[in-house]
Amino acid sequence: MIPAEIIAQKRDGNPLSRENMKWFVESFTSGELPESQMASMLMAIYFNGLTEDETFALVEVMIASGEKLDFSQTTTPVVDKHSTGGIGDKISLILAPLLASAGLTLPMIAGRSLGHTGGTIDKLEAIPGFQAEVPLPKFKSWVDQIGCAIIGQTGEICTADKKMYALRDVTATVQSIPLICGSIMSKKIAEGINGLVLDVKTGSGAFMKTMEQAEQLGAWMKKIGTAFDVETDIVFTSMNQPLGQYAGVWCEVQESVDCLKDRGPKDTMDVTLALASKLMIQSKKAVDEKEAIAQLNRLISNGKAFDKFVEMVEIQGGDSSILEGNPCPPSDTINFYASKEGIIQSMDTEKIGWGMVEMGCGRKNPNDLIDFTAGVEFYHKIGSEVKKDEPIARLFNSNKSGIEKALIQFNDAIVLGDEPQDNKLILGSL
Repeated sequence: MIPAEIIAQKRDGNPLSRENMKWFVESFTSGELPESQMASMLMAIYFNGLTEDETFALVEVMIASGEKLDFSQTTTPVVDKHSTGGIGDKISLILAPLLASAGLTLPMIAGRSLGHTGGTIDKLEAIPGFQAEVPLPKFKSWVDQIGCAIIGQTGEICTADKKMYALRDVTATVQSIPLICGSIMSKKIAEGINGLVLDVKTGSGAFMKTMEQAEQLGAWMKKIGTAFDVETDIVFTSMNQPLGQYAGVWCEVQESVDCLKDRGPKDTMDVTLALASKLMIQSKKAVDEKEAIAQLNRLISNGKAFDKFVEMVEIQGGDSSILEGNPCPPSDTINFYASKEGIIQSMDTEKIGWGMVEMGCGRKNPNDLIDFTAGVEFYHKIGSEVKKDEPIARLFNSNKSGIEKALIQFNDAIVLGDEPQDNKLILGSL
């Protein structure tokens, strides 16, 4: 096969055969094709998209490029959850132990901060001793023992995707729906799961800014799940404002503990229960959402969900004794004040996210260190009435200059006006 001919075929908008797609990706993964040719292919896909058959072939070759977890001997349903990313999105930390306490198995492979959004693994690594980078056999043994574990993305699974994603990141081809779907779904299918729920976020702080984009992404991922025998539910949620009262690093671990202790913010629990109930129904643990939510609330109120979180932290080497304390006290705190009296009309959540990156909650460069102490406490969100000079949010970290840079972003991001506002959180499902 001649790589330039295959690239030209895609460039001209013609579909590739499954054989050509697989050969091209395999050759790049093995090092036979240079990055320049894969970069050209990615750009051709970005502009021309992929057919259903091409997408399925891409997912197949990505899965085959690495290891695949095998839970065929597991007697409980094996499921997972994925979010397309947002600010204050700590759902995985709550959902994994909650569902494991309900008798489900969750081998969760999660990400680090990406762009303006926070990373599940960065938050968990704020727990002293927590191990998130381990070989797959160790990860599987943890899941087999207690029903859940959360580790970072590994090159052992979907090796092709890891190489391709690194190239997408530097060639401005991340925002391609078939490539996003292929990347997400190949890794989830390789976990050996039989059920999946996807939290597809839309709004100012999401990668999918419009509901139309979110629905297109959700429909594709559901289609891929069905093709690979993974029952897949999609829940669309709003990211027009941060989720929860806190967003950041250690502070999100603390808020996750609050949720598992039945004292968490309503919006965070509403999204958690909407997603978790889908997996309870898939797994035949409940007949409908009402029954599922009732069971999940009981597991929180009787302490079993929090106990499972402690168990997960401990098996992964973390110090559970500090979960209700603060091993990461910030040295600097500055409030963001209302410039006038009014009602919060909107929050540009992406700008807030970039402000938080300046504070150390994310990375501007791949080797940047996360500031575990960094975060924001939101006193008011969309629809809240505030007085002039009233604090809207409290910003904290261990680098005051980072907070000062973030305040500039916050000033542009939060709009005050006179009209009452509502912000619907759960936008639908598929």
